[in-house]
Amino acid sequence: MKTLRFGIEIETVGLSRENLARAIHSAVGGSLSAWDTSVTDPNGRVWRVEYDGSLSGYENGEIVSPILSYDDLDLLQAVVRAVARAGARADYSTGIHIHVDGSQFNVRNLLNLVNFVHKQERLLEHVLQITSRRLGQYCKPIDPEFMARLARRKPTTMEALNRAWYGYRNTRPERRDGSRYRGLNLNSLFYRKTIEFRYFNGSVDADEVKSYVQLVLALAANALSAKGASSKRREFNPATAKYDFRVVLLRLGLIGDEFKTTRRCLTKGLAGSAAWKRGRRDRTAAAPSTPANDDSDAAHAAA
Repeated sequence: MKTLRFGIEIETVGLSRENLARAIHSAVGGSLSAWDTSVTDPNGRVWRVEYDGSLSGYENGEIVSPILSYDDLDLLQAVVRAVARAGARADYSTGIHIHVDGSQFNVRNLLNLVNFVHKQERLLEHVLQITSRRLGQYCKPIDPEFMARLARRKPTTMEALNRAWYGYRNTRPERRDGSRYRGLNLNSLFYRKTIEFRYFNGSVDADEVKSYVQLVLALAANALSAKGASSKRREFNPATAKYDFRVVLLRLGLIGDEFKTTRRCLTKGLAGSAAWKRGRRDRTAAAPSTPANDDSDAAHAAA
Protein backbone atom coordinates (compact mmCIF):
# COMPACT_ATOMS: atom_id res chain seq x y z
CA MET A 1 0.00 0.00 0.00
CA LYS A 2 2.68 2.47 1.00
CA THR A 3 4.77 1.78 -2.08
CA LEU A 4 2.03 2.59 -4.60
CA ARG A 5 2.15 5.87 -6.49
CA PHE A 6 -1.01 7.88 -7.01
CA GLY A 7 -2.43 11.13 -8.30
CA ILE A 8 -5.54 13.03 -7.31
CA GLU A 9 -7.95 15.47 -8.96
CA ILE A 10 -9.97 17.67 -6.59
CA GLU A 11 -12.81 19.74 -8.04
CA THR A 12 -13.72 22.92 -6.16
CA VAL A 13 -15.99 25.96 -6.47
CA GLY A 14 -15.89 29.41 -4.89
CA LEU A 15 -12.34 30.31 -5.89
CA SER A 16 -10.81 31.22 -9.24
CA ARG A 17 -8.15 29.07 -10.86
CA GLU A 18 -5.57 31.78 -10.24
CA ASN A 19 -6.39 31.99 -6.54
CA LEU A 20 -6.43 28.21 -6.23
CA ALA A 21 -2.91 28.13 -7.69
CA ARG A 22 -1.77 30.83 -5.28
CA ALA A 23 -3.15 28.85 -2.35
CA ILE A 24 -1.37 25.72 -3.57
CA HIS A 25 1.84 27.73 -3.92
CA SER A 26 1.53 28.86 -0.30
CA ALA A 27 1.49 25.19 0.75
CA VAL A 28 4.09 23.61 -1.54
CA GLY A 29 6.45 26.49 -2.30
CA GLY A 30 8.32 26.60 -5.58
CA SER A 31 7.18 28.89 -8.39
CA LEU A 32 3.92 30.00 -10.00
CA SER A 33 3.50 29.80 -13.77
CA ALA A 34 3.25 32.98 -15.83
CA TRP A 35 -0.51 32.51 -16.10
CA ASP A 36 -0.90 31.65 -12.39
CA THR A 37 -2.66 28.34 -13.03
CA SER A 38 0.13 25.91 -12.21
CA VAL A 39 2.75 25.56 -9.50
CA THR A 40 6.14 23.87 -9.80
CA ASP A 41 7.21 22.70 -6.36
CA PRO A 42 10.84 22.62 -5.14
CA ASN A 43 11.15 19.02 -6.38
CA GLY A 44 10.14 20.00 -9.92
CA ARG A 45 6.68 18.46 -9.67
CA VAL A 46 3.82 20.42 -11.25
CA TRP A 47 0.46 21.05 -9.56
CA ARG A 48 -2.07 22.23 -12.15
CA VAL A 49 -5.42 23.96 -11.82
CA GLU A 50 -7.59 23.16 -14.81
CA TYR A 51 -10.89 24.37 -16.20
CA ASP A 52 -13.85 22.00 -15.80
CA GLY A 53 -17.10 22.95 -17.49
CA SER A 54 -19.17 20.62 -15.31
CA LEU A 55 -18.57 22.72 -12.17
CA SER A 56 -21.14 25.22 -10.90
CA GLY A 57 -20.64 28.97 -10.69
CA TYR A 58 -18.13 31.23 -12.36
CA GLU A 59 -15.12 30.79 -10.08
CA ASN A 60 -14.05 27.16 -9.90
CA GLY A 61 -11.29 24.79 -10.88
CA GLU A 62 -9.93 21.27 -10.76
CA ILE A 63 -6.73 20.75 -8.81
CA VAL A 64 -4.57 18.12 -10.53
CA SER A 65 -1.69 16.83 -8.44
CA PRO A 66 1.61 15.52 -9.77
CA ILE A 67 2.47 11.87 -9.18
CA LEU A 68 2.59 11.44 -5.41
CA SER A 69 3.81 8.80 -2.97
CA TYR A 70 2.42 7.77 0.41
CA ASP A 71 4.96 10.04 2.09
CA ASP A 72 3.30 13.00 0.33
CA LEU A 73 -0.01 12.61 2.18
CA ASP A 74 0.92 15.34 4.67
CA LEU A 75 1.75 17.66 1.78
CA LEU A 76 -1.56 16.83 0.10
CA GLN A 77 -3.41 17.65 3.30
CA ALA A 78 -1.54 20.96 3.51
CA VAL A 79 -2.70 21.80 -0.02
CA VAL A 80 -6.32 20.96 0.81
CA ARG A 81 -6.21 23.07 3.97
CA ALA A 82 -4.65 25.98 2.07
CA VAL A 83 -7.31 26.08 -0.64
CA ALA A 84 -10.07 25.71 1.96
CA ARG A 85 -8.69 28.66 3.95
CA ALA A 86 -8.57 30.69 0.74
CA GLY A 87 -12.29 30.09 0.16
CA ALA A 88 -12.55 26.96 -2.00
CA ARG A 89 -15.65 24.84 -1.37
CA ALA A 90 -17.23 21.59 -2.45
CA ASP A 91 -20.83 21.43 -3.67
CA TYR A 92 -23.19 19.16 -5.61
CA SER A 93 -21.16 19.58 -8.81
CA THR A 94 -17.74 18.63 -7.43
CA GLY A 95 -16.01 15.29 -7.13
CA ILE A 96 -12.65 13.73 -6.38
CA HIS A 97 -10.87 11.28 -8.67
CA ILE A 98 -7.91 9.22 -7.51
CA HIS A 99 -5.52 7.47 -9.91
CA VAL A 100 -3.27 4.57 -8.92
CA ASP A 101 -0.23 3.54 -10.94
CA GLY A 102 -1.36 0.52 -12.96
CA SER A 103 2.10 -0.69 -13.96
CA GLN A 104 2.22 -3.34 -11.21
CA PHE A 105 -1.12 -4.92 -12.11
CA ASN A 106 -1.50 -8.04 -14.21
CA VAL A 107 -4.86 -9.39 -15.36
CA ARG A 108 -5.35 -11.48 -12.22
CA ASN A 109 -4.70 -8.44 -10.01
CA LEU A 110 -7.16 -6.36 -12.02
CA LEU A 111 -9.82 -9.06 -11.78
CA ASN A 112 -9.23 -9.21 -8.02
CA LEU A 113 -9.84 -5.47 -7.84
CA VAL A 114 -12.93 -5.47 -10.05
CA ASN A 115 -14.46 -8.43 -8.22
CA PHE A 116 -13.80 -7.04 -4.74
CA VAL A 117 -15.15 -3.60 -5.57
CA HIS A 118 -18.18 -5.07 -7.35
CA LYS A 119 -18.94 -7.23 -4.33
CA GLN A 120 -18.80 -4.29 -1.91
CA GLU A 121 -20.04 -1.55 -4.24
CA ARG A 122 -23.47 -1.04 -2.64
CA LEU A 123 -21.79 -0.62 0.73
CA LEU A 124 -19.16 1.73 -0.70
CA GLU A 125 -21.87 3.92 -2.22
CA HIS A 126 -23.36 4.45 1.24
CA VAL A 127 -20.00 4.78 2.99
CA LEU A 128 -19.03 7.56 0.58
CA GLN A 129 -22.57 9.03 0.51
CA ILE A 130 -22.37 9.39 -3.26
CA THR A 131 -25.02 11.77 -4.56
CA SER A 132 -27.65 10.41 -6.92
CA ARG A 133 -26.53 12.95 -9.53
CA ARG A 134 -22.99 11.61 -9.56
CA LEU A 135 -24.08 7.96 -9.38
CA GLY A 136 -26.27 8.47 -12.41
CA GLN A 137 -23.79 10.40 -14.50
CA TYR A 138 -20.15 10.70 -13.47
CA CYS A 139 -19.37 7.63 -11.35
CA LYS A 140 -21.86 4.98 -12.33
CA PRO A 141 -21.64 1.50 -10.79
CA ILE A 142 -19.55 -1.16 -12.51
CA ASP A 143 -21.25 -2.10 -15.78
CA PRO A 144 -23.27 -5.35 -15.40
CA GLU A 145 -22.48 -6.20 -19.03
CA PHE A 146 -18.76 -5.92 -18.27
CA MET A 147 -19.19 -8.30 -15.33
CA ALA A 148 -21.16 -10.70 -17.53
CA ARG A 149 -18.42 -10.69 -20.16
CA LEU A 150 -15.81 -11.38 -17.48
CA ALA A 151 -17.80 -14.34 -16.19
CA ARG A 152 -18.34 -15.67 -19.69
CA ARG A 153 -14.90 -15.14 -21.20
CA LYS A 154 -12.61 -15.41 -18.15
CA PRO A 155 -9.89 -13.18 -19.63
CA THR A 156 -6.27 -14.06 -19.00
CA THR A 157 -4.61 -11.39 -21.16
CA MET A 158 -4.80 -7.59 -21.23
CA GLU A 159 -6.21 -7.78 -24.76
CA ALA A 160 -9.04 -10.01 -23.56
CA LEU A 161 -9.69 -7.69 -20.60
CA ASN A 162 -9.79 -4.77 -23.03
CA ARG A 163 -12.45 -6.58 -25.07
CA ALA A 164 -14.47 -7.28 -21.96
CA TRP A 165 -14.33 -3.64 -20.84
CA TYR A 166 -15.28 -2.03 -24.15
CA GLY A 167 -17.28 -4.88 -25.68
CA TYR A 168 -14.81 -4.93 -28.58
CA ARG A 169 -11.04 -4.73 -29.10
CA ASN A 170 -10.22 -1.06 -28.63
CA THR A 171 -6.76 -0.46 -30.04
CA ARG A 172 -6.92 3.32 -29.60
CA PRO A 173 -8.46 4.16 -26.23
CA GLU A 174 -9.27 7.84 -25.80
CA ARG A 175 -9.29 9.92 -22.64
CA ARG A 176 -12.92 10.94 -23.09
CA ASP A 177 -14.30 7.53 -23.96
CA GLY A 178 -17.83 7.18 -22.55
CA SER A 179 -16.84 4.13 -20.51
CA ARG A 180 -14.78 6.37 -18.20
CA TYR A 181 -17.86 7.45 -16.25
CA ARG A 182 -17.71 4.49 -13.88
CA GLY A 183 -16.76 4.59 -10.22
CA LEU A 184 -13.99 2.15 -11.11
CA ASN A 185 -12.63 3.34 -14.45
CA LEU A 186 -10.45 0.95 -16.46
CA ASN A 187 -10.55 3.15 -19.56
CA SER A 188 -7.88 5.15 -17.77
CA LEU A 189 -5.77 1.99 -17.51
CA PHE A 190 -5.91 1.33 -21.23
CA TYR A 191 -5.43 5.00 -22.10
CA ARG A 192 -2.69 6.08 -19.67
CA LYS A 193 -1.80 3.12 -17.44
CA THR A 194 -3.58 4.33 -14.30
CA ILE A 195 -6.58 2.85 -12.51
CA GLU A 196 -9.07 5.60 -11.70
CA PHE A 197 -11.47 5.64 -8.76
CA ARG A 198 -14.23 8.22 -9.30
CA TYR A 199 -16.60 7.37 -6.43
CA PHE A 200 -15.84 10.35 -4.22
CA ASN A 201 -17.93 13.47 -3.68
CA GLY A 202 -16.03 16.73 -3.59
CA SER A 203 -14.40 17.73 -0.30
CA VAL A 204 -12.00 20.31 1.07
CA ASP A 205 -11.70 18.50 4.39
CA ALA A 206 -8.07 17.38 4.61
CA ASP A 207 -8.83 14.34 6.76
CA GLU A 208 -11.56 13.17 4.37
CA VAL A 209 -9.29 13.53 1.36
CA LYS A 210 -6.54 11.57 3.09
CA SER A 211 -9.01 8.84 4.06
CA TYR A 212 -10.14 8.52 0.43
CA VAL A 213 -6.55 8.10 -0.76
CA GLN A 214 -5.82 5.51 1.92
CA LEU A 215 -8.96 3.57 1.02
CA VAL A 216 -8.00 3.50 -2.66
CA LEU A 217 -4.42 2.46 -1.94
CA ALA A 218 -5.65 -0.28 0.39
CA LEU A 219 -8.04 -1.59 -2.27
CA ALA A 220 -5.23 -1.62 -4.81
CA ALA A 221 -2.75 -3.30 -2.46
CA ASN A 222 -5.32 -5.95 -1.56
CA ALA A 223 -5.87 -6.71 -5.24
CA LEU A 224 -2.12 -7.11 -5.77
CA SER A 225 -1.71 -9.55 -2.88
CA ALA A 226 -4.94 -11.59 -3.01
CA LYS A 227 -5.06 -15.01 -4.63
CA GLY A 228 -8.61 -14.37 -5.80
CA ALA A 229 -11.83 -12.50 -5.02
CA SER A 230 -15.52 -13.25 -5.29
CA SER A 231 -17.64 -10.87 -7.36
CA LYS A 232 -21.02 -11.86 -5.90
CA ARG A 233 -22.64 -8.59 -4.93
CA ARG A 234 -23.67 -8.13 -1.32
CA GLU A 235 -26.89 -6.35 -0.55
CA PHE A 236 -26.69 -3.26 1.62
CA ASN A 237 -28.14 -3.62 5.12
CA PRO A 238 -28.47 -0.22 6.85
CA ALA A 239 -28.89 -1.83 10.28
CA THR A 240 -25.45 -3.48 10.14
CA ALA A 241 -23.66 -1.14 7.73
CA LYS A 242 -21.08 0.22 10.17
CA TYR A 243 -20.14 -3.28 11.33
CA ASP A 244 -20.07 -4.61 7.77
CA PHE A 245 -17.69 -1.88 6.65
CA ARG A 246 -15.53 -2.38 9.73
CA VAL A 247 -15.04 -5.94 8.50
CA VAL A 248 -14.07 -4.63 5.05
CA LEU A 249 -11.55 -2.27 6.64
CA LEU A 250 -10.15 -5.20 8.61
CA ARG A 251 -9.72 -7.15 5.38
CA LEU A 252 -7.94 -4.17 3.81
CA GLY A 253 -5.59 -3.71 6.76
CA LEU A 254 -6.90 -0.26 7.73
CA ILE A 255 -6.76 -1.02 11.44
CA GLY A 256 -4.78 0.31 14.39
CA ASP A 257 -4.11 3.86 15.56
CA GLU A 258 -2.50 4.89 12.27
CA PHE A 259 -5.86 4.63 10.50
CA LYS A 260 -8.12 5.79 13.33
CA THR A 261 -9.04 9.04 11.58
CA THR A 262 -9.60 7.18 8.32
CA ARG A 263 -12.06 4.82 9.98
CA ARG A 264 -13.86 7.74 11.59
CA CYS A 265 -14.19 9.60 8.29
CA LEU A 266 -15.38 6.55 6.37
CA THR A 267 -17.91 5.24 8.89
CA LYS A 268 -19.39 8.48 10.24
CA GLY A 269 -22.43 8.31 7.94
CA LEU A 270 -23.29 4.68 8.68
CA ALA A 271 -25.85 3.37 11.15
CA GLY A 272 -25.28 0.65 13.73
CA SER A 273 -22.29 -0.38 15.79
CA ALA A 274 -18.79 -0.88 14.40
CA ALA A 275 -18.08 -3.56 17.02
CA TRP A 276 -21.33 -5.57 17.12
CA LYS A 277 -23.29 -6.82 14.14
CA ARG A 278 -26.68 -7.10 15.82
CA GLY A 279 -26.15 -4.84 18.81
CA ARG A 280 -24.50 -5.93 22.03
CA ARG A 281 -26.68 -8.36 23.94
CA ASP A 282 -27.23 -8.40 27.68
CA ARG A 283 -24.29 -10.02 29.48
CA THR A 284 -26.62 -12.73 30.77
CA ALA A 285 -27.52 -13.87 27.26
CA ALA A 286 -26.37 -17.36 26.36
CA ALA A 287 -24.71 -16.38 23.07
CA PRO A 288 -23.05 -12.94 23.06
CA SER A 289 -22.62 -11.11 19.80
CA THR A 290 -19.27 -11.41 18.09
CA PRO A 291 -17.03 -8.33 17.96
CA ALA A 292 -15.73 -7.15 14.59
CA ASN A 293 -12.12 -8.13 15.22
CA ASP A 294 -12.89 -11.84 15.50
CA ASP A 295 -10.96 -14.03 13.06
CA SER A 296 -14.22 -15.37 11.66
CA ASP A 297 -15.03 -11.89 10.38
CA ALA A 298 -11.76 -11.68 8.50
CA ALA A 299 -12.64 -14.93 6.79
CA HIS A 300 -16.12 -13.62 6.07
CA ALA A 301 -14.72 -10.45 4.51
CA ALA A 302 -12.31 -12.41 2.35
CA ALA A 303 -14.95 -14.82 1.06
